[in-house]
Amino acid sequence: MSDPVRVGALAEVPEGEMRAYDLPTGRVAVAHVEHRLFVFDDACPCGGCALSEGTFDDRTAQVKCASDDSVFDAESGEPVSDPALDPLRVHAARIVDGWVEIWPEPVG
Repeated sequence: MSDPVRVGALAEVPEGEMRAYDLPTGRVAVAHVEHRLFVFDDACPCGGCALSEGTFDDRTAQVKCASDDSVFDAESGEPVSDPALDPLRVHAARIVDGWVEIWPEPVG
């Protein structure tokens, strides 16, 4: 596994919101909830649209695609609601001195 990549300051991802960042392995979305980060591929498996432009439910840790209404569990990447059938790839992340660092390779 390679080293994590510093993508930006935690302050750039307000509580309960998402932001997209580019990694060497592709674009990811980062959601921030109570000092916890959820990181997953930004492209929806159904149509490739940007999940970072969708909505994030900070109570359930679920992300909803703005184009096709697919819903995914942000922690596991598993689809929770149709039309999505394929899971999202999720990434490990950490906060170091106020910075967001993400491992480029997906977990699992």
